[in-house]
Amino acid sequence: MSKTYNNLWAGIIEWENLYSAYLEAKRKKRYKAGVLRFGANLEENITNIQNHLIWESWRPSKWKEFMIYEPKQRLIQAPPFKDRVVHHALADAIGPLFEKKFIFDSYACRRGKGFHQAAKRVQTFLCKAYVNRKTTYVLKADISKYFHSIDHNALLMILRRTIKDKRVLNLNERIIRDAEFDECGIPLGSLTSQIYANIYLDQLDHYVKDDLGVKYFARYMDDFIIVCNDKKELWKLLSKIERFLTNNLKLTLNPKTAIFQAARGVDFCGYRIWRDHILPRKRNIRRARRHFAMLARMYSKREVSLESVRASIMSFLGYVKHCDSYITTRNILSETILRGQ
Repeated sequence: MSKTYNNLWAGIIEWENLYSAYLEAKRKKRYKAGVLRFGANLEENITNIQNHLIWESWRPSKWKEFMIYEPKQRLIQAPPFKDRVVHHALADAIGPLFEKKFIFDSYACRRGKGFHQAAKRVQTFLCKAYVNRKTTYVLKADISKYFHSIDHNALLMILRRTIKDKRVLNLNERIIRDAEFDECGIPLGSLTSQIYANIYLDQLDHYVKDDLGVKYFARYMDDFIIVCNDKKELWKLLSKIERFLTNNLKLTLNPKTAIFQAARGVDFCGYRIWRDHILPRKRNIRRARRHFAMLARMYSKREVSLESVRASIMSFLGYVKHCDSYITTRNILSETILRGQ
């Protein structure tokens, strides 16, 4: 039987804990209007949150919605800053409880993990599966409309297997059910949603690793990879995984889910991965070229500062330093310099 936890509420509502949550929530956002307004009456605002939590009268405010277009068009629903403080306080309390239960090869939204580590891990799998030069196959899959498909009742049932503190469960339920969805779906844009999404698919992780005995499996949020030398075995695993997702989590796989030879390269976590090298994703390079061309034109007209250009270049270098891309990087930067002159 898995371990359960009680007596969490007192730690969440402590003033010092809420203040720490405020400091975490404002990191890298300290000059935004909502953060400044909250900080102008800091003690009063934290005390107000604390009182509402104590009396269990706290309710989420209306989510802010906006659209992003890179890497694809998505609707982001973000809580206002005062609610972010509550989300951080809750996440600090329940996050470590589930972290203990996560498998090693789950890489999204976890300290010490991330997409760079996930890509390297998949490369390690490809190397290990290539023993005796055996043909290596890959199952690459992701969940269709994942965040909008998470079932509220199933998620709350999963939380109850670990959390026994009723007030903490009630707070989770208020956040989960408050969003403008019916019986399923959580907003894409909050800390708690990231935690819930990881907790939800942790059920799949343990099914694949513990019940199916899969050795080479890695997941980054709703994208996952299985590496194997037996193509027929991968088709059997895919069938079992689809049934598990449908019956236990009410999820479906994206129609683009595929099984293919590893020799063609594995597109995962922003990189194209082979056992002996890793390359940047082609569309990321095309996007970088367009972005740097635009920056160069704007810089030549003095519409952006050198600091802005430098920040974009450093971000790009941070991406490509984890793969084999010396020539591509040199060419892109050379083009940018020529355009900016």
